[in-house]
Amino acid sequence: MDMLATLLHRWREDPGGSYRQWFLWEERLKNFRSIRRGLALVVDDIRTDAFGRQYRGSSLETVVKSVAEQRRLFRGADHAFLWKPKLRIPDIYENRDNQLAFAEFLDRCACCDTETEVLGAIHRLDALRIKGLGPAAANLLYFLHPTITPPSNTAIAKGYALLTGVRVPLGKWSAYLAMRRGMLDLTARYRDVLSNDLGAIASFLFDVGSGRYPAPPLAPDAAVDARRAWRDALDAALQASADAAPAEVADDLTHTEVQGWLRDLGHALGFSVWIASNDRGRPLGAGRLGDGCLTELPTVLREGAGAEAIRLIDVLWLDTPSQTVTAAFEVEHTTSIYSGIVRLLDLALGAGAGTAHGLYLVAPDAREGDVRAQLARPAFQRIGELAVRFIPYGALAEHRSTMARFGSGIKALEAIARAL
Repeated sequence: MDMLATLLHRWREDPGGSYRQWFLWEERLKNFRSIRRGLALVVDDIRTDAFGRQYRGSSLETVVKSVAEQRRLFRGADHAFLWKPKLRIPDIYENRDNQLAFAEFLDRCACCDTETEVLGAIHRLDALRIKGLGPAAANLLYFLHPTITPPSNTAIAKGYALLTGVRVPLGKWSAYLAMRRGMLDLTARYRDVLSNDLGAIASFLFDVGSGRYPAPPLAPDAAVDARRAWRDALDAALQASADAAPAEVADDLTHTEVQGWLRDLGHALGFSVWIASNDRGRPLGAGRLGDGCLTELPTVLREGAGAEAIRLIDVLWLDTPSQTVTAAFEVEHTTSIYSGIVRLLDLALGAGAGTAHGLYLVAPDAREGDVRAQLARPAFQRIGELAVRFIPYGALAEHRSTMARFGSGIKALEAIARAL
């Protein structure tokens, strides 16, 4: 086995590496649809001239911050879109023509299906030479076409350089596309360990570029001593990662635990309970999170508008006789609040319209300010009509046993919910 293959296999096994902490993170896939929907709103706002001339408060800020809330790879993704007044970049806020070109670029990429079409849209945008609007936009495209456009940032480019010896200048689409070609080649070469979702190779390069693992010697015929030194350094890095992993995994366990509180409370109050389809198999106590819960949604929800997003809502309580949704819960422990709000909107305005009586965001007490800040964004102006409420962990933990014993229906929950 060559040294890069060795590193890839060890990376996949590392409990603290980006493969297990981000690529296999179930919330990652939940966020794709909400980010795509957010980009469609950006396009619509620009075309109707409702976007404004500032990044702050725009629909673009809302969706980019949701991207930046994804683990590891995308932290700091919003920096590229912040207005730099001295340089007057990125030039999509004051220049209306550039703004429209950016909308056209996003729309073309969202509507097309093939590599040729996506690359054509990139080349058309690049030809316009819009100052400050470079490959950072690839972090948006990844959520539209994960098998065509990989994410891009400094750590990914550095990891690519360390493993291939090819330096990638940041800020140029031509350099990004050359790196993308190399990433596709690596994915094909190591297809036994790398998914065709380019988030896999990107997260591997990110871990190498951020110094989590030492890069192997570039020369395939490296001396035995150099190989041994690299393997020793890799063993040390993986041991350090394993020692730190329990703290990183704790957040996911807490999210599952809160879903379990809501599951048990729903059952105690007489409701049928649905657990997000990608969470049902999570271990909880002596069983699984989905134990005793519905295995299929009612037809109106399963086949109606927004069904793909609705089945990913963390917890639903359904009235057993009518099989309509009485309450919907999104648990936002450390995950993107934006994505949870979008899923609740899909329920309230889509297949569940008129049936979902209670929409709740459940989060740590300290995140109440974050929740209110998100709901204040123009993109969520419909929220005020839907009476979404906030349930802090503290109140749920304190009162759930009493509600389960003495409560009935949704009224028990309303006593601890806070208006937003």
